[in-house]
Amino acid sequence: MTDTAAPAADPRFESVDAVRERLRSVDYLSDEGIAGIVYLADRLGKPILVEGPAGTGKTQLAKSVAEITDARLIRLQCYEGLDESKALYEWNYKKQLLRIQASRNAEEQSGWEDIEDDIFSDDFLLTRPLLEAIRAEDPVVLLIDEVDRVEVETEALLLEILSDYQVSIPELGTVTARQIPLVFLTSNNTRELSEALKRRCLYLHVDYPDMDREREIVLTKVPGVGEALADEIARIVRSIRQLELKKAPSVSETLDWARTLVLLGVEHVDAETATGTLNILLKYQSDIAKAAKELSGDQPGPGRPAGSPGVTGR
Repeated sequence: MTDTAAPAADPRFESVDAVRERLRSVDYLSDEGIAGIVYLADRLGKPILVEGPAGTGKTQLAKSVAEITDARLIRLQCYEGLDESKALYEWNYKKQLLRIQASRNAEEQSGWEDIEDDIFSDDFLLTRPLLEAIRAEDPVVLLIDEVDRVEVETEALLLEILSDYQVSIPELGTVTARQIPLVFLTSNNTRELSEALKRRCLYLHVDYPDMDREREIVLTKVPGVGEALADEIARIVRSIRQLELKKAPSVSETLDWARTLVLLGVEHVDAETATGTLNILLKYQSDIAKAAKELSGDQPGPGRPAGSPGVTGR
């Protein structure tokens, strides 16, 4: 294992506009803020902490950046109880034990120091996503997904990597990145992340898209949807998100709803159609009931007087 510094990567993007155009080429419709942070992360060699509601495209951003840069996506899915052996590395204990037993059975016994050097070598090392990204020679995008799900103590595993792009393995020494990967950490804000982790990252908040961008996303992602239907879908979803819900509809659920309406041959969303398919868009009965009242005009909606219809014609 060497301790040489990671070489500086050639810039992946020429400009912020280039980021937007290349993301659009793989059907990821970014705004200026998203494209700007990706551009800066590439130029500065810093990770991006992407926060925001679930289903707003945080994970897809990392996947899309990997696609447009022809990089290998390495994903660490975080969860409660994640530890070093699953995130970084562990030793293949069964293989080590077999090696020790084989040495004991050999006619010429090797010294313990020779065996130790052997069993704590690359042949017995099981790399996990973090170490795999550090050791990669090919271009890599490292996605640390839902980092807010791990315990505070587990964040310490990330600090050395995100500061110096290196990992310390007691038996082998320091492993330094052969190149600086592009790193995305996503968070759904289920808990506050440590200041130490935040300091090492550029920050990006990805919220629900505005109505025009969501309409464009529907038109891009849903085959067969017409412009009038996409416009109605974006308007209705926007009005539903303004209600006090347990879980607002995500962009992915908007797309599922749009695909459902296309499959049903719907060209115009009336109140009956909308309320009859709300279970595709919303996942709590209380939210469905509240949205159904909004769409049928039984109660005042955001910015709408009482008695106004929730869903109208064009």
